[in-house]
Amino acid sequence: MGIDPGSIVTGYGVVEARGARLHHIASAAIRIPRTGTSARLGLIYEKISDAIRQNQPDAIAVEKVFMARNARSALILGQARGAALVACGQVDSHVHEYSALEIKKAVVGRGRADKFQVQHMIRVLLGLREALQADAADALACAICHINHARSRARYESAAGVLP
Repeated sequence: MGIDPGSIVTGYGVVEARGARLHHIASAAIRIPRTGTSARLGLIYEKISDAIRQNQPDAIAVEKVFMARNARSALILGQARGAALVACGQVDSHVHEYSALEIKKAVVGRGRADKFQVQHMIRVLLGLREALQADAADALACAICHINHARSRARYESAAGVLP
């Protein structure tokens, strides 16, 4: 499961790897109403908790906060991310964190890809016909990034003779 935390829209996406193929299981963009901070964070926690319970992922990948030009925006984004991480902590699932650059590079091939390129590649990689909302596509990209990293790590450990 991948999570793209945001204070206005938080996306989540669930991808299953079966052999070399990736399969879209679920994704959504959670729109956060402009209410008080605690209500907004509570909604993020509640919706992500529901998605985790419904999908029971083996692992969860969350996008790291980047330092925006506006420190206040970064703080608000950090709070939204914290609410999502608390929801992740309520289940026995491994949480992994990736930067936006790592996610874009894993999905598009370059870290400076724009939202449209990410959306397009997610549709191609998952064989989706319908358009995806940007935050849901980013969350799916985060999940795919983790799958790619986990596969690479497993190949490395196997080649190095390291036991999992």
